Amino acid sequence: MWVKICGITTPEAALACAEAGADAVGFVFAESRRRISPEEARRITEILPPELERVGVFVDAPWQEVAEIQEYLRLDVLQFHGGENPDYCALFPVKVIKAFRVASLEDLQVVGAYRDRIHACLLDSYVPGVQGGSGRVWDWGLFERLPRFGPLGVERVIVAGGLAPENVVEALRVVKPYGVDTSSGVETCGRKDALKIRKFIENVRRWERGEFAG
Repeated sequence: MWVKICGITTPEAALACAEAGADAVGFVFAESRRRISPEEARRITEILPPELERVGVFVDAPWQEVAEIQEYLRLDVLQFHGGENPDYCALFPVKVIKAFRVASLEDLQVVGAYRDRIHACLLDSYVPGVQGGSGRVWDWGLFERLPRFGPLGVERVIVAGGLAPENVVEALRVVKPYGVDTSSGVETCGRKDALKIRKFIENVRRWERGEFAG
């Protein structure tokens, strides 16, 4: 199970993720209270273990800007939260995750157009005017009803949107995704909380080992 902690802004938070066993950390380069400059992000990435994937999060950024930041930081993954089309997603030489905001089954039907253009799709909550990091949960039951409408068309599914230590196991049970992504769910007063990060990842690993019934 791939586990990403997003919205990293400090070395302490990044190291807490690494020590807790995260697979990836995310740096937001779009308008957000968690936005970070490439220079600040570089100071953090330089102290991280090489096996921890570095993910850059963007919203409708010019491809040249994304390419420059990716090369500058040696990002392993690019994550797009705007209206980026399949051709845009195919421009880059690293893995690409495309986020989709889910409010209805129809929102899931567009994912198939990105088949063979992205590494994974990320399903996030739909909140008007908010591209991500809303802290709200979407209706995971939609995913259970999806087979009536056909498969997503993308092999790897990442669940995001309001995930926290208290509810991540239920999301895993319902969606059975490739990975999970959280930001506000492991924060206290707007700052990353090392204890919550550890508990979140611990619950994911326990679910992988079959320690939760159901």
